[in-house]
Amino acid sequence: MQQLRTHIEKIIPLHDSEFEFISSCFTYKKYKKHQFLVQEGEAVSYNYFVLKGLLKLVYSDETGKEHIIGFAMEDWWETDFPAYYQQTLATMSLECLEDTEVLCLTLDDYKKLCAQLPKLEHFFLEKAYMGFITAQQRTISMMTAGIKDRYDQLLKKYPSLVQRVPKSLLAAYLGVSRETLSRLSL
Repeated sequence: MQQLRTHIEKIIPLHDSEFEFISSCFTYKKYKKHQFLVQEGEAVSYNYFVLKGLLKLVYSDETGKEHIIGFAMEDWWETDFPAYYQQTLATMSLECLEDTEVLCLTLDDYKKLCAQLPKLEHFFLEKAYMGFITAQQRTISMMTAGIKDRYDQLLKKYPSLVQRVPKSLLAAYLGVSRETLSRLSL
């Protein structure tokens, strides 16, 4: 739980009693490589804070082609956010690329935390802002930048992620073939 506290305290200070309340709202879970935390078509019970490991969030289109929406590693939050917040069935899947340990937060506990500890609502708002900014930057990059520039941006922004994700998945995330990515990363 100390990892979560350190993560939160990068944005807001906490008293021990506040963190005790926060930690009571999370559940610890372990998953093996290739296990799913969220599967398309199922209810989404949790938002996940990654303690250890690596996840990929995938959308499968009507032809069955997988589109990698994102990755999540230590100190990142991930889930099928529309399904989580709107309490609908998942349209994406969240799969472990490595053995993974997470802290799980239900929507009811999220709402309880925000209602009873307003500064934690500020924390989650700051995390959402950063998520929106990152998503918009990725969208603009996908629309305007060449593959070499997109790859270089990914290397610069997430060097450790690039070392941990198989090239085939990085290629899918960047919207290119594995061969094209191999030529760029030699």
